[in-house]
Amino acid sequence: MFKKIALMLGLMTSMLFSLVARADVNTSDPYALVDQAAQQTFARLKADQAQVKSNPDHLRVIIREELLPYVDNRFAAYKVLGNQIKQTTPAQRDALVDVFTEYMVSSYADALAHFDKQTVKVQPGKAAESNITAVNVSVKEAGKPDIFLEFKLRKNNKTGEWKAFDMVAEGISLLSAKQNELGGLIRQNGIDAVIAQLRAHNAKPLVLKK
Repeated sequence: MFKKIALMLGLMTSMLFSLVARADVNTSDPYALVDQAAQQTFARLKADQAQVKSNPDHLRVIIREELLPYVDNRFAAYKVLGNQIKQTTPAQRDALVDVFTEYMVSSYADALAHFDKQTVKVQPGKAAESNITAVNVSVKEAGKPDIFLEFKLRKNNKTGEWKAFDMVAEGISLLSAKQNELGGLIRQNGIDAVIAQLRAHNAKPLVLKK
């Protein structure tokens, strides 16, 4: 009984700490946003390595809790739809946003699966001149060449908040890759079939690549 209570208290403390950390993230500055979100994510990846190794799906939890709050998942999903958005209903668009969000979580988790001992540094940049900007991040590890990531962000004109909608890893844009892959499938098979396909994909457990 006491073990259960202690476990519950530990989980509640962890959740409260996570909420406090997110409240401190500066969403009005794209560089500060990426810096703070990246530091939180990499710190969590490092701290939770034992859980990740025993259960790779925990990577999805980390991405969902540390990165997803700062991702413009609806904008990304609509980019995948492109001009085909005119042939969809509001219900279909909402369903696509839901499944594509989880698809992005899996993609980000897979891209960051082997980061644990590295440190991250956001490259300074100029003030954004439009509502779309890119922030470069270098991932450093002793004795190894730097890895470069690029986060593309969009500013919400109503709220003034910046959110990421794409991550470029090793020169590959995750969003562009999904646009090419899913856009064609939507044209061929229809949005409902692609939604079902994404649901099936999201249900599969995450497997760490060796």
